[in-house]
Formats: sequence, structure tokens, C-alpha cells
Amino acid sequence: MLWSALIFGLLGSFHCVGMCGPIAFMLPVDRSNSTSKVVQIFSYHFGRLLAYSIIGLVFGLVGKGLYLFGVQQQLSIVIGILMIMVVLIPVQTFNKYNLSKPLFRLISKVKTALGKALKKKTADTFLTIGFLNGFLPCGLVYMAVFASLAMQNAIYGSLYMMLFGLGTIPLMTTAIYLGKFLNSSIKQRIQKAIPVFVIIIGLLFIIRGMGLGIPYLSPAPIVEIATSTIDCH
Repeated sequence: MLWSALIFGLLGSFHCVGMCGPIAFMLPVDRSNSTSKVVQIFSYHFGRLLAYSIIGLVFGLVGKGLYLFGVQQQLSIVIGILMIMVVLIPVQTFNKYNLSKPLFRLISKVKTALGKALKKKTADTFLTIGFLNGFLPCGLVYMAVFASLAMQNAIYGSLYMMLFGLGTIPLMTTAIYLGKFLNSSIKQRIQKAIPVFVIIIGLLFIIRGMGLGIPYLSPAPIVEIATSTIDCH
């Protein structure tokens, strides 16, 4: 399932340009020096990847804990259903019961710190901006987090989020260089394609959790049978 993270990032990056594009456009890059500009943009992306990797590590650990309780298959099915529900539920309903509301204060602090970082041009500015950017609320990031939870392993969870971040780099970098280059019709087509892909990934997680015995896609559950031999004399 790791491959889905990269594709998710590639498709989702069109959404990212719309959500995080303003931050990318405002990056105080040195446009007079191409070498400095490349280093600064790399630092920005590295900061985002670091944030995503930490998030994936945490939720991968949570998934591992659930795995140890023997609910790995049920977890995969539940996450698949949640991913599909998030796409199908109307935005108004989702916003009404948005579970991220209790985190608004923390998010507000992140935005404040991000605003201050955008005004600086120190060596660590771009790394800081990218790192804080990675913690801003985003529906696609939530989907990737669901998937990292289903990885049921801290390393794989972190790797999933990192691959998701890598997938967003090409278009985000293009946005920094070229600005708002996509016309509205292309953006609308891509926005319509993203929910379809999320549903497909959700279905794959459900099939995976069903344990149908399909190699790689839906492996059969592993049942450990303890046997002991007793010598009778």
C-alpha cells in the first residue's frame, strides 16, 4: 500500500497548491541567486517532509498498538470506510462536526509562528516554514494520516507520510517558480478526480482488511497455532 502514498501526493498536490499555494508564493526566496533559491526551496520541502514523517511515526505507533491487540483487519476496514465517508459526506455536515475544532488554538499558534517565519530571512527560515506548514490542517493530509495508521508500524507509517510529501514536491516547486499557472478548468477537473482516488484507496483498505487470501492486496490473516508434543512413558 506504500505506492498509494506517492500517487496520493502527486494527485493531492493540485489541492495543496490551492491550500498551501499562498505560503509557497510568499516564500522569501532569493530570486537573484539560483543556487540560493534551490537550497531554500529544498529546505522548505525538507521541513514539510520532516513534519509529515513525525506525524506518520506517531500514528504508525498507534496503529502498531492496535495491531498488538489483534484488531489489524478491523482497523483497515474502519479506516477504508472513514476515507470513503469523508469524501461522500457533504462539506457543510463535515464542518459542523469537525473534530479538529478543539485544536483551533494550537493551529492558531502554528499560523502565528508561520507568519513570523515568513518575515525572516535567516538560515533556518525555510526549514521552519516548511515544518510548520506540515502541521496545518488539510483534508488530504488527514486521509494520508488514516492510511499511515493502517500501516500498523511506526516506520511504515512514517514512510507513508514521507512518500505522500514527496509526491507533492514537483507541483509545489513549480508553483514557487511559476506562481499561479493553472487555469480554473484544469483545477476543477483535478479537484473532481481527487475524491475518486480517495474512494479507490478506501476500497483497497477495506479489501485488505477482509483477508481474502489475495497476495499483496488482501493477504489471509495469519493464525498462529501453538503445538506441543508430550512424551508418554
